[in-house]
Amino acid sequence: MILAIDSATRWAGLALHDGTAVIAEHGWRCANNHTIELSPAIDDMLGRADLSPADLAAIAVAIGPGSYTGLRVGLALAKGLALANGLPLIGVPTLDIVAASFGRRDEQLVVVAEAGRRRITAAGYAWHGRWQLAWGPENDTWDELLPKIEEPTLFAGEIAAAAAKQVRQAGAHLQLERPSRLVRRAGCLAELGWERFRKGDVGDTAVLAPIYMRDPAGK
Repeated sequence: MILAIDSATRWAGLALHDGTAVIAEHGWRCANNHTIELSPAIDDMLGRADLSPADLAAIAVAIGPGSYTGLRVGLALAKGLALANGLPLIGVPTLDIVAASFGRRDEQLVVVAEAGRRRITAAGYAWHGRWQLAWGPENDTWDELLPKIEEPTLFAGEIAAAAAKQVRQAGAHLQLERPSRLVRRAGCLAELGWERFRKGDVGDTAVLAPIYMRDPAGK
């Protein structure tokens, strides 16, 4: 059993994967309350599944890009659980989680996440048997990002209503998935984590660090 923890942005998520299927998943708008909400939510999910941390085989955690506070809280909690229970910890980039929820498309996939201060983090993915990173991630505003994209593109990730309108107005070559497909799913994080765990692709828990797009102090 693998536990997935995603607190990279204001959209938080948890999931349990037993190696065959996702057996529990919860996603919610956390705002900036990760410290208060995340640990009780994990306890509740494990309790509902009649599990304890001792029943886990590994933990997968979103490592960014994302909110400095959210990433620190999620990774600290994941490290604490992993080290206390002798579990492997698998870090997965935030935007890869969204890309993993999509099947093959002819156009490129651009995934975005909130970066704060009215900015977004964006990365482009191309299909090579699965979605693989083609460019980015980079920090932009929508005004900066959209003029740079000239090829047919599907957008996914954290896209507010005003931004969705801006994308639609930028050209017919730019498309948006329906809102239910835009959110980041912890079940996909769990699945990616399980694939890497099964292959033995795990790193050193003690040195795993968040991916920040700029220095937390703003330098």
